[in-house]
Amino acid sequence: MPLKDLLTQSGLNLTPAEGKIVQALLADYPTSGLGTASNLAKRAGVSDPTVARLSAKLGFESFADLQAMLITEIEARLQSPLLMFETKRTAGDGPATVQTYLQSVAHRVAETETAVPAQNYDQAVDLIMAAKGRVLLLGGRFSRHLAGILAGYLGQFRGQVTDLARFSAESFDLLLELGSRDVLIVFDYRRYQTDIVRFATQAAERGVRLILFTDQWLSPVAEKAEVVFIAPSEVNSPYDTLVPALAQLEALSLHAVMRSGDAVKRRIQALEDIRSSVGVTVSEKGAQQPIPNDVQDH
Repeated sequence: MPLKDLLTQSGLNLTPAEGKIVQALLADYPTSGLGTASNLAKRAGVSDPTVARLSAKLGFESFADLQAMLITEIEARLQSPLLMFETKRTAGDGPATVQTYLQSVAHRVAETETAVPAQNYDQAVDLIMAAKGRVLLLGGRFSRHLAGILAGYLGQFRGQVTDLARFSAESFDLLLELGSRDVLIVFDYRRYQTDIVRFATQAAERGVRLILFTDQWLSPVAEKAEVVFIAPSEVNSPYDTLVPALAQLEALSLHAVMRSGDAVKRRIQALEDIRSSVGVTVSEKGAQQPIPNDVQDH
């Protein structure tokens, strides 16, 4: 169990002084516990022995053991493919390796069903569809592709959907126009990107409602998000998988259609009529409709 879960578990009988230490640890988790026990006690306004008593109450022999668990969590968050290559090197290559990998992905997808409470899908759809302003989507180096897929779905369901795929320093200028009428959907997985976290944090400070898709180690954006989707990502590869996250966003899209009813159906029909009028897609009979010269992509 992660240390954060230990600190927030129900039934933990804490003294007021111990409660102050827990608050200090959670205030800037996980880095808050990386100093000495004396520094933590001073920050919480309690005595040094109180830190030792809390550590014992949580099941650790000493504060050093508690800190070792915290360091392990931080290392797991920040592992790179290069570091994981040595720990996840598979013997041989070829079909057997591929099958082993695919089986590990399938296992993670199966876990996705219970990784997030069902109510999270309700809450996310309500935030997205009820937003009076814009719905923006933002992702990291790889997860931005997930953000783009979800943006493609949401653009069929409602207007003012913006995919921040080409995120740059200039993108921070968008914060000037954002506020409580807007929703920001963030995709952020371990090796969390500083620019993504900073943008989301500043957006939240301006009143923007946040929805986060992340992994079991939790992006720092989780502290600001109203709804969090956690996807298991560790597989038999130096690289984490985003397949469970893809399943989650597709499930969210389906849920949006089912909950929104006729309004979404009318919008999708109107979009299909526009596409059909210019021959964007292959017709039902299998013959591709010609695209007029004035709308062809040159």
